[in-house]
Amino acid sequence: MRVARHGFAIAWLAMLLGIFAQQALAEPTFPPLTGRVVDMAGMLDNASKERLSQMLRAHEELTTEQVVVVTVPNLQGSAIEDYGYQLGRHWGIGQKGKDNGALLIVAKEERNVRIEVGYGLEDRLTDAQSAVIINQIITPAFKQGDFAGGINRGADAIVQVLGGDPLAEPAVGATGGDEVTDGRMTLLLFVLFIIACYISARYGGIGLIGSGGSRGGGLCGGGGVPRVGAGGGGGRVRGGGGVAGVEKALRRWV
Repeated sequence: MRVARHGFAIAWLAMLLGIFAQQALAEPTFPPLTGRVVDMAGMLDNASKERLSQMLRAHEELTTEQVVVVTVPNLQGSAIEDYGYQLGRHWGIGQKGKDNGALLIVAKEERNVRIEVGYGLEDRLTDAQSAVIINQIITPAFKQGDFAGGINRGADAIVQVLGGDPLAEPAVGATGGDEVTDGRMTLLLFVLFIIACYISARYGGIGLIGSGGSRGGGLCGGGGVPRVGAGGGGGRVRGGGGVAGVEKALRRWV
């Protein structure tokens, strides 16, 4: 009887984990790529949108590098890393074969900011440079309620860095104790994910519904290939401003 109860509890836990994973891994819907500024959250005035569009268009004509500013009302339950990566792939930011695109993403409800970077730009628009742009330029303006100013200056800084004029970076080890706390949280989430994978595999798992109604290979099975949008140049994004202790400091502006 005890074994049966344990088996039922494990099966119930696996089902719940499968449901949560399915919700987390569901591909969100994306706005259309209508230009170099896609202000779905209404955080920019018309003058700012026009200025940004002209600057980013001029940069693209000069270098072929595509930089897009996008604001969204919310992330539809996704982490900003996942949303930004999928959005960049969906739009096809950057030139095909060069992967020279970048996204500045602002999620209004979650108060998240992120910079996604194509492989072709990561030697200049590094994680450290992205962190400086967000933490020292964008976030302080947002905390004052100056969203247009923060986005404008952030985009200016991205273009400046891509032009070969990097920003000064803080000394290594200058971050505080939050880094340790967030590192422990990351480790805990990773361990929980491994446990969920084990439960799913050991006890039959809960398959995730794939495209066309087919069932995937379980909780930790592979997903689909992101679509490349027709509005960009067919490039790929790598995801910047977010590894090696950097991302934890740049997600929320309050």
